[in-house]
Amino acid sequence: MSPESRRAGLRASMQAAELDAVLVTDLLNVRYLTGFTGSNAALLVGVTDDDSAFCTDGRYDTQSARQVPDLRRLIDRPCDVALVTEAAAAGVGVVGFESHRVTVDGLAALREAAPAVEFRRAPGLVEKLRVVKDDAEVDALRRACAAADAALAELIESGGLRPGRTELEVARELEERMRDHGAAGPSFETIVAAGANSAVPHHRPTRAVLEAGDFVKMDFGALVDGYHSDMTRTVVLGAPADWQREVYDLVAVAQAAGRAALAPGADVRDVDAAARDVIDGAGHGEHFVHGLGHGVGLQIHEAPALSRLGAGKLTAGMAVTVEPGVYFAGRGGVRIEDTLVVRDTGPELLTMTTKDLVVVQT
Repeated sequence: MSPESRRAGLRASMQAAELDAVLVTDLLNVRYLTGFTGSNAALLVGVTDDDSAFCTDGRYDTQSARQVPDLRRLIDRPCDVALVTEAAAAGVGVVGFESHRVTVDGLAALREAAPAVEFRRAPGLVEKLRVVKDDAEVDALRRACAAADAALAELIESGGLRPGRTELEVARELEERMRDHGAAGPSFETIVAAGANSAVPHHRPTRAVLEAGDFVKMDFGALVDGYHSDMTRTVVLGAPADWQREVYDLVAVAQAAGRAALAPGADVRDVDAAARDVIDGAGHGEHFVHGLGHGVGLQIHEAPALSRLGAGKLTAGMAVTVEPGVYFAGRGGVRIEDTLVVRDTGPELLTMTTKDLVVVQT
């Protein structure tokens, strides 16, 4: 889908909200609607592209001319003030603004620059469009997932997971290997958690040393063309103990149930329940301490939220994670996570690394 088509979609929401224009200041939303990837910009979307304008500063004059050739450009700063000043001069009456992003002081500056304009809260209009991914977005997600898959495969094949290495060393190698496979960098701070640390859902890698018998939980992703992949795999160093096989098998069954529940029209709470009920039924509900998953795209965490506190139903084209976990404090834990796309014919799996328990020989 082209930026022009995306702006047309925003106009439908704009008209329903009775707005003459929408001021877009969130940089990810600006990127979604224009293709611009710089660090300073704003966009005013009017009733047509002829009534719209893009603004950035002089550092990005050449870049914006290349990336945003189809809109009138302003080179000025602050961009939001420049855009609303021009809109006021053109007689625009009601401007929606991203109230979930604009500060109180920022709104005051807009009102001072354009006192004749009525500024109306319009949170989440672009984010609602971003929830359903088009083919180009899914392709970027697919390539990001492939980079992460390849990095983990190489890490294991090269002996990078072995007793004596630290969590930090493993995390850094994973990130470097993702770059080798085309990633601009990691999607987020890579989680490598060994032994008892694997029971901490969002453990930050330390100098803790991997030891034989450890679970090693790795939650990581690649950033490709602005889109984020997300995957978690838990392996064991050496022969697994009975309790490790049991908890791993439980999480694997729950994860499969969550994946199977992904379908257009499914309530996000029901998807969470499909996996959670498996873990509850095994008596470990208290050890599954987070939601089942979340949307992914230009942000690593975006709508929809697959959780007991989530709201809404799935739609074909949504990209989500499914990531149940069971964690035993002081002992170890397991999480298995995939990135998938909701489809009418069944979920499309983007993360291809095996979900069988990988036993790394030591």
